[in-house]
Amino acid sequence: MRKKKIVPFIVFLLIASLALTGCGFGSSKKTNTKDSGKEKAGQEKQILNVSTSAEIPTMDSTKAHDAVAFTVLNNVNEGLFRQDQNNKPILAMAEKHDQSNDGLVHTFTLRDAKWSNGEPVTANDFEYAWKRVLKEAGAYNYMFVTVGVKNAEAIIDAKKDADELGVKALDEKTLEVTLENPNPLLETLLTFGTFLPQNQKFVEKMGDQYALEADKVLYNGPFKLAEWKHEQSWKYVKNPEYWDAKNVKLDEINTFVVKDDTTGLNLYESGKIDRVSLTAESVSNYKDNKEFKTTTLAGIGFLRFNLNHPVLKNVNIRKAINYAIDKQGLTDIALNNGAVPLYGVVPGEYYFSPDNKDFRELNGDLLKGTVDEAKDYWKKGLKESGVKDLKVSINIADAESSKKMAEFLQSQLETNLPGFKMEIKAVPFEQRLEIEKSIKYDISLSTWGPDYSDPMTYLDMWVTGSSSNREDYSNKKYDELVEKARLETDLSKRYEMLLQLEKMLIEEDAAIAPLYQSGQAILIHNNIKDLIEHPSGADFSYKWTYLE
Repeated sequence: MRKKKIVPFIVFLLIASLALTGCGFGSSKKTNTKDSGKEKAGQEKQILNVSTSAEIPTMDSTKAHDAVAFTVLNNVNEGLFRQDQNNKPILAMAEKHDQSNDGLVHTFTLRDAKWSNGEPVTANDFEYAWKRVLKEAGAYNYMFVTVGVKNAEAIIDAKKDADELGVKALDEKTLEVTLENPNPLLETLLTFGTFLPQNQKFVEKMGDQYALEADKVLYNGPFKLAEWKHEQSWKYVKNPEYWDAKNVKLDEINTFVVKDDTTGLNLYESGKIDRVSLTAESVSNYKDNKEFKTTTLAGIGFLRFNLNHPVLKNVNIRKAINYAIDKQGLTDIALNNGAVPLYGVVPGEYYFSPDNKDFRELNGDLLKGTVDEAKDYWKKGLKESGVKDLKVSINIADAESSKKMAEFLQSQLETNLPGFKMEIKAVPFEQRLEIEKSIKYDISLSTWGPDYSDPMTYLDMWVTGSSSNREDYSNKKYDELVEKARLETDLSKRYEMLLQLEKMLIEEDAAIAPLYQSGQAILIHNNIKDLIEHPSGADFSYKWTYLE
């Protein structure tokens, strides 16, 4: 999803040898050659090299709130369930799941498993970690409400103490979870990173240093971090203590933080990395390449508005911004990677009603209009706000793809809305998130990847006070309908509620400006097999990946 012109290969080698060795590129082995990464014994090591556009914001699962962190955590840790190769929940740390007849009490029997320091993974590790999320007011504490864990909502509302959460270690191998109401999505939801265990003794020993470095975390998943060079790279190695280590084929995964598109492409061309995302300009150069692939994903891109802003709080201003953007042009020109225009908050072709109808088709295109309509809303909104023009800034991550999108949006809005001016402020990805969380922005170019496979993952984030509601949106009727949908066991009635929620959020309140449903155009070496990419939760699972 990024790109520039490719520099000549000889020039790249000179640059790489001088500038990139410190990031670990100089010592990388080409995984697509015969003598790739051979061990001293003569056996060929399984080494995968990949890139990412951002640093890991945190390795503390109770505080994680982004795709980068959740992808790392998914590969170095494991909860009661994990997603399999078909994105379905399968037993992981739990080897057995029983439930009461009323569906409220769930008992999980843990398998024999160890942390990377050799200590056993126990039921207490789950009880401790889950309660810690509530005690620390972790970014995803609302997921306990989504699951319906007893007392979760009361704890978030400060009506009960975190120790009253409905989770209890009956003994070292038995975990009991009590729900407020039956939840058919329970196992799917428990694959999410917020429900990972933590070793209490280790966390407390590390204190405020916990999870800040690779050796300040314990691992119970397929891999562990052997190295973490902040803002540069990190290295996974196979975890010999993992209960299912015999089925883990990769010995090592090197992940390099690469924010420049030219560098990423040259690293791929030279065999230093095995997979790279392409930006709009690159697609035409590689679309006939046998290693080229493009897909439409379940993630979305959208604009957040600071609803405390004296002008942006006006619904007609927000509608004007929605109508003024050529979303087809954005996806065709600024992205050109399989992304498609989005006129709602729930993407198409992923979520279906009980009678198998696509959510996006059922609700149609919301806030889709003309530039003339945009100007009408704009004039009305300016008059209601008592101003003649508007100057704002847009908060974006410093990845090149974000900069290109921001420049496209800037051109669209300044051209189509007379008196509109927008300054682009690019910051590192982690800082962009922090700015959003503190709501210290005017407009923010944001993304959202689904936490679980249900439309609600795009809808309940806008409940008043939700940690993902990073713009102070609040609608009492919306909150009430989310709660009703959570409790509704008639799936058809529930789906109608979900459709209504989206219309309230987008059509009535124009709380955000949906832009696109994510796509990706990539190059991936043909010898990479079973690199599992999930539509929800963590982006990747490396547990089953191997090099042919």
